[in-house]
Amino acid sequence: MEVCGATALSWTHTVSTSLHVSLPLSKCGTRRLSVWCASDQPQKANQLTVSITGATGFIGRRLVQRLHADNHSVHVLTRSRSKSELIFPVKDFPGIVIAEEPQWKDSIQGSTGVVNLAGLPISTRWSPEIKKEIKTSRIRVTSKVIDLINDLPDAVRPTVLVSATAVGYYGTSETQIFDEQSPSGNDYLAEVCREWEGTALKVNKDVRLALVRIGVVLGNDGGALAKMIPLFMVFAGGPLGSGKQWFSWIHLDDIVNLIYEALSNPSYKGVINGTAPNPVRFAEMCEHLGNVLGRPSWLPVPDFALKAVLGEGASVVLDGQRVLPVRAKELGFSFKYSYVRDALRSIISQKAA
Repeated sequence: MEVCGATALSWTHTVSTSLHVSLPLSKCGTRRLSVWCASDQPQKANQLTVSITGATGFIGRRLVQRLHADNHSVHVLTRSRSKSELIFPVKDFPGIVIAEEPQWKDSIQGSTGVVNLAGLPISTRWSPEIKKEIKTSRIRVTSKVIDLINDLPDAVRPTVLVSATAVGYYGTSETQIFDEQSPSGNDYLAEVCREWEGTALKVNKDVRLALVRIGVVLGNDGGALAKMIPLFMVFAGGPLGSGKQWFSWIHLDDIVNLIYEALSNPSYKGVINGTAPNPVRFAEMCEHLGNVLGRPSWLPVPDFALKAVLGEGASVVLDGQRVLPVRAKELGFSFKYSYVRDALRSIISQKAA
């Protein structure tokens, strides 16, 4: 899932020579001749310093790339320096700060914003131990981040926290339509999301909080498609399970852009669904994927095959929910990929390139 099309503020603009406001007078003036200097660099006030948990994950990697490309300062909050240094080598990411847990406080202090994406992936085989870790990994990191933010003096506390959660909050249904005002469900993932969000809501009230309930993210080199395509190919391109379940998806570029926008736009606060405007039933998604791959889409992948791979975790794709991004549309967010066929076409063409 991904991001792309909408940023209310451009961080790569140059300062107009007619404004002459980017440097203090003492940099280049004298007491006899007061000269204000223009700069071709972004104004310092427009530069973000962003601390990110889960930066080495599917969404996090792309977000770091986007922020770094736009000359923002990025702090990777990690439990493994070696893994982070492999993913973000200094030759490709000069100036990036990689901080292990003892350094998280120093990184968060003075950051403009924090993005919390950490958590064990749910698209894996669920054992009792894995289910426990899916929840505790999210609660533990979120709680630590909140405590670090809240313990800071006002002057150096981040002004915004963008904290991930998931559309699993709503539970599952083949008939209901869910938006940000819908109540929570009563299954395992809904419970995880409620506790995850509840922890984030403990952040200092002076910090703007955006809770992004993320759908199934589609993109290259990871995410749901990486697990779905092999099964899809083996079973002649058919849907997973009945095919009637809803599939609330978002392209990786769009989810990255939504998070990016939430960092910089003060209107982005509260719950925001991170899903594309046009969810589809799974059979339709598979039909589009089959067309893009040049494969037929007629033989369904049986439930038992998916459960053999994912166990109870198969419920992530065998059950679904129809979620609409009402708040994002109200905010004027522009989706690069509103239709799943366009998203899949873009992703598969990039794989083939």
